Amino acid sequence: MTAETRHTMGAVGPPAHERVTMLGGPVTALVPALVFVTVLAVLSITERATISGFWVGGWAAIVTALALSTTRARCAESIIRGLSDKTGAVIIAAFVFAGIFGSVLSGAGLVDGLLWLGLSTGLHGAAFTVLAFVLACIFAAGTGTSVGTVVAMVPVLYPAGVFLGADPTMLAVAIIAGGAFGDNIAPVSDSTISSAFTQNAAMGDVVKSRLPLALTAAGISIVAFAIFGGGGEVTQNPLGANSSPLGLLMLIPFALVIFLAVRGHHIIASLTWGTVAAMVIGLPTGLLQPAAVFAIPGERGESTGLIEDGIAGVTGAVILVLFILALAQLLSDSGLMEKVLAGLRKRAAKGVRSAELTIVAVTVLFTIPLGSNAPAILLVGPTIARPLGLGHRLTPSRTANLLDCSANTVFYMLPWHNAVIVWFVTVLAAANAHDLPAPSIAAAFLNPYAWSLLVVLLVSILTGWNRRYSADTPSAPHGP
Repeated sequence: MTAETRHTMGAVGPPAHERVTMLGGPVTALVPALVFVTVLAVLSITERATISGFWVGGWAAIVTALALSTTRARCAESIIRGLSDKTGAVIIAAFVFAGIFGSVLSGAGLVDGLLWLGLSTGLHGAAFTVLAFVLACIFAAGTGTSVGTVVAMVPVLYPAGVFLGADPTMLAVAIIAGGAFGDNIAPVSDSTISSAFTQNAAMGDVVKSRLPLALTAAGISIVAFAIFGGGGEVTQNPLGANSSPLGLLMLIPFALVIFLAVRGHHIIASLTWGTVAAMVIGLPTGLLQPAAVFAIPGERGESTGLIEDGIAGVTGAVILVLFILALAQLLSDSGLMEKVLAGLRKRAAKGVRSAELTIVAVTVLFTIPLGSNAPAILLVGPTIARPLGLGHRLTPSRTANLLDCSANTVFYMLPWHNAVIVWFVTVLAAANAHDLPAPSIAAAFLNPYAWSLLVVLLVSILTGWNRRYSADTPSAPHGP
């Protein structure tokens, strides 16, 4: 844990000298976020959504924040802090390196190879959607990052799956659902680390006790994808007459990225070595030509090759992420979260069920306005969850699981959250690159893993399934 994280846990809200005050009080800090969401929603509903169009919403939100702030200098400083956020820097770097990786794999014919495989084996429609979900679960469980999962897998799995008759909406949802699973269960996930750390729980106990909850939700999701994941039209040869299995060689660097990430390598390093491996395989086999990777363009302004194309393809998403980071920081620095927590502390949960429901409800409430789920856990964990857990003799792993599972439900549905926006713009870019239909950002509400996990969590609370007490004896507290 960083010093910054420990500071966040020790005192909710920013220091007094960094507090951004707003006309009408802290609740007014929600107005800029609503402006952004409104622009995003209008463009999506009218089916005119573009990455660059969303920039307007981000800019308008910042203008609104400055207009409503009574401490404009602090407001501007808050925006700058958001732009320089370390988590955002990791997301942006992952975008760039995944963009290059996806560009090289596509240029070397991986989508073409997957299409050939699906047509030859009958792995298409709903079956491919289920496969996409499982692959995303594996990748995300190894890396702990839903954003990294989306940016690495969408450019390959989405076009191949749509060509093979998968339902475009459910296929796209399957990939972010797999990312949510990994964020929920991976020991290296920021949400898993945050939930365990705030409850003084052993990581092994947390992951082991969380598996029944996560796997049950994943099983329900597989059934949903198997039922609703097909129905599209299988395109026999959309990529040209030269479609062949040779492109499947690019599965080797694809698998290498997953292997390295699962072994604990940083997502940037994993993507880099995967890209190098793709070139090492692609150049001698003829899947890649040196000039396709990099060449001096014939005229100024033309592309130098796949590397430039990969970076250029994610530039719009990078700018959008910067706006989101700025708004998230502003919301934190306004003191709104501190005020809400102060009110919640006055309400004490009396029974173990009501205590657990309180932890889940407050965590979900805090994930709604925040752009990331780990900060919600860091806010609720030490101030609400741990005291309630200790008061009802719940094991630290149980309260950690209540925090983490609830933080990975609604968070993966709402269109203003960073994971959902990254997912949407990545799907939109992949669809545009292959002239394919793309779902609206509202499709995130169909995420079966998020819904299933919420239901599983409520069943666990109401029935006592998977609940553990610090002293697991007949005298352990019970009751509503």
